[in-house]
Amino acid sequence: MSNIKTIITGIQPTNKITLGNYFGAIKPLIKLQEKYHIYAFVADLHSITTTFDAKTLPNNIKNVILTYLSAGIDESKVKIFVQSEIPAHTELAHVLLCHTTIGELKRMTQFKDKSSKLSASNGTEYIPTGLLIYPTLMAADILLYDSDYVATGSDQKQHIELARNIANRFNNKYGKTFNVPEPLIPERGSRIMDLLDPSVKMSKSNKNEKGTIFLLDNPEVSIKKIMSAKTDSLNKVNFDVKNQPGVSNLLTIYSCLSNEKIETIVKKYEGKNYGEFKKDLASLLKQFLIEFQEKFNKNNKNFSKISKMLTTNTNKFNEIASKKIDEVYKKIGFR
Repeated sequence: MSNIKTIITGIQPTNKITLGNYFGAIKPLIKLQEKYHIYAFVADLHSITTTFDAKTLPNNIKNVILTYLSAGIDESKVKIFVQSEIPAHTELAHVLLCHTTIGELKRMTQFKDKSSKLSASNGTEYIPTGLLIYPTLMAADILLYDSDYVATGSDQKQHIELARNIANRFNNKYGKTFNVPEPLIPERGSRIMDLLDPSVKMSKSNKNEKGTIFLLDNPEVSIKKIMSAKTDSLNKVNFDVKNQPGVSNLLTIYSCLSNEKIETIVKKYEGKNYGEFKKDLASLLKQFLIEFQEKFNKNNKNFSKISKMLTTNTNKFNEIASKKIDEVYKKIGFR
């Protein structure tokens, strides 16, 4: 049996992929793929837990796959698949839901944040049930493949803890069934903030797209977004999240793009103004986007070959997942 550990991660195909998605969920995999078995999936089932557009969803799914490959993921080392192509995800999610309490789900910070925005002026709530039970589907994604680690952003840590609790609860009741994974959160870039409002995370769903860098942005547009990013009146390039959140966010982006330590960057711009710092960061970002988009367009032209790889992976993961579902069903008294 192989002693190589397994990492699982997923990206939702909602809207366009952001720079924050890349830093938090994709870039860390490039180094990790040399030492681990990695399963990277398109979390399309998660994308319908809130309002979605059925017409754009297929292209969004395709774009996530292209993004994985264009960012430097090696398909021979990282196995990519689409979540909805593996029925066992929803089968296991139901079993895990029956071993989870409503109280646990309602305590999830993301549920509270998102559901608070889904009420009419008269107090009527329009909260999709899928939003509430989202964490049990995520737990199924993780536990189905006996993952050792879950590569994710810091905002998902609470969901990972719930998955661990469910796994332990199930194991204690029926005997060892699931591996209990650990979260794998990158030291930097796990939480990139909005350029215009650094108090909130950079997100695909933010209403004002001027605060979000998308990987398929026109590079010239991205330059304007960086140059317009909120800073402060101190005009001192310094990493201080509490007092200088905007500049600190830009420093994090610079660090992730250049692979330089934040302290090194701060020293480099000692005595220099924000304009010079932003200009260099914009240039760095522009070059990154140009190179990424060239690879993206090349992969898009060769998607028929990629489709064959996906079919092979789908068959493999259906086989793995079916064995786990069979084990779970036997443990709870089915079959």
